[in-house]
Amino acid sequence: QVHLEESGGGLVQAGDSLRLSCAASGRGFTPDSMAWFRQAPGKEREFVSLIIWGSGRTAYADSAKGRFTISRDSAKNTVYLQMNSLKPEDTAVYSCAVRLESQSKYNYWGQGTQVTVSS
Repeated sequence: QVHLEESGGGLVQAGDSLRLSCAASGRGFTPDSMAWFRQAPGKEREFVSLIIWGSGRTAYADSAKGRFTISRDSAKNTVYLQMNSLKPEDTAVYSCAVRLESQSKYNYWGQGTQVTVSS
């Protein structure tokens, strides 16, 4: 069992920055990748970014490219999402997820952290 806990969300103004953190815990934690998703009110959950644990390769949704940066600290089993130049459209609950090496999907999810961006 893997437990994820996000932190770092808050209420900010357009143009501000936030750094989200997601700390993973649990025995047998061997991630293939970790990812960030978000869900705005009335909308489906959407992919934001992911990082391949071993190589450090990253991927971003078009909406995040150039503004968001995902990173990891393997020793701490923690993934970060640095968000710059935030826009009101970024307002959502941001959740992290883990895909283990032996799995084909993201089976573990955090509870999410609220990010609200005012204009």
